[in-house]
Amino acid sequence: MDSSVERSAVTPTKSILARTFAKVLNIRSATGVTPADEFCKIKSREMTRETKHRDGARVELANGNYDKSFAKISDERYRRMAALEALLANMFASISTIKAAYAELQLAQFPYDVDAIQAADQMVVCELKTLSELKQCYLKKQLDSTPGKTLMLAEIKEQKSVAKTYEVMGKNLESQMKLKESEIAFLVEKLEVCKKENRSIEKRLNASGQLSMLDNLHLSGLNAGHFVPVLRHAVRSIRTFVKLITNEMRSAGWNIDAAVSMIQPNVEYGKPEHKCFAIESFVCREMFDGFHFPNFSLSSGRQLGQNNMQSWFYDSFSELRSSRANDYLTHKPKSTFAKFCRAKYLRLIHPKMESSFFGTLEQRNLVEAGEFPQTPFFAALSEMAKRVWLLHCLSFSFDPAASIFQVRRGCRFSDVYMESLSDEAFLESKNYDDIKPENEPLVAFTVVPGFRIGKTMIQCQVYLSRS
Repeated sequence: MDSSVERSAVTPTKSILARTFAKVLNIRSATGVTPADEFCKIKSREMTRETKHRDGARVELANGNYDKSFAKISDERYRRMAALEALLANMFASISTIKAAYAELQLAQFPYDVDAIQAADQMVVCELKTLSELKQCYLKKQLDSTPGKTLMLAEIKEQKSVAKTYEVMGKNLESQMKLKESEIAFLVEKLEVCKKENRSIEKRLNASGQLSMLDNLHLSGLNAGHFVPVLRHAVRSIRTFVKLITNEMRSAGWNIDAAVSMIQPNVEYGKPEHKCFAIESFVCREMFDGFHFPNFSLSSGRQLGQNNMQSWFYDSFSELRSSRANDYLTHKPKSTFAKFCRAKYLRLIHPKMESSFFGTLEQRNLVEAGEFPQTPFFAALSEMAKRVWLLHCLSFSFDPAASIFQVRRGCRFSDVYMESLSDEAFLESKNYDDIKPENEPLVAFTVVPGFRIGKTMIQCQVYLSRS
């Protein structure tokens, strides 16, 4: 009886369990998920909620402590990153300091400064020790507890080191600049010495070099070959004076192109520097004007026959050739040559030109009063006048006297009578004979006149142009 009761009491419970398992099996067949899989997922979520590893530390994340633990991890990570950043900042600041100290060490070598070298060396050693200490702190994980302050101090230190480096670089550049300035001053001084030597040599050459072949020459042995070096001697002094007067024009602010156009209008120049030939033609025209008259038509107070005239001019040539122009003018202020210098100065140098060059008419007033200015400008003109006068005296030493000629504008070029100063006019054709008549360059103006001594022709110098 009792056993039957117990069975009846247990049976309903077993049947309930059986129905439960059947339902579970039906759910598994419908969803494809086994209870074991579901159990694993649930277990995994529980483990995730229970534990989580951050930077090698086990942190409990169960229940309601999740937010507090995450904030703690973030603070520790931030402090570690800030400490490492401060460490790196200190390292770079020390490197910048070493760089600045090394720059100071280099600067102290030239000139040699013992105190500066020792100070820079001590600074390098100190910063190397600092870098070693930073390395040990990193290896032992002894990080800075106040990274913000350390970072700011490191930044200040680095900026000071960079400023010091630039200061040293500036001093180095300044010393190099002073060295270059001293080298330039030395070279300028050396250049001036060379210029003085060149001028001295040029004066000696101009005084006697080209005319030394006329030493011990007698009137009976005179020929046309002696005339050419004297002519070249004169032309060289004319070009020296032209260069001087051109420089004075530039210094006074003259319009060189306008001045050239006034002298030789409507001329096409092959090169800009050829315009100086126009100024040279003006000087030659004024200096050689009256050349074919004895004494340039200046009264000498003497009436000489033909034979006596040759001897007198040759003696005048020999006397003046061995003298300096200024000395001759000082000793013989009333000579025919002195009259020639005064006349050519007053004719060649216009009052407005002199006033523009020198601001006054003092030199002109002295010349008009019969005196001679002791200025470099008048010295250059008197030297030019001397050489033209020598050429004049030598030309009248011949029998018959040498004749002078020039070529009119627009004439065809002839190499028998002319020498071209502008060979560029012929560059369009390799052969002069191939140039068409309409394209043939013509004489624009005569620069230096030509001379004829007996049957000998000395070519005049002309400037050719196609305009």
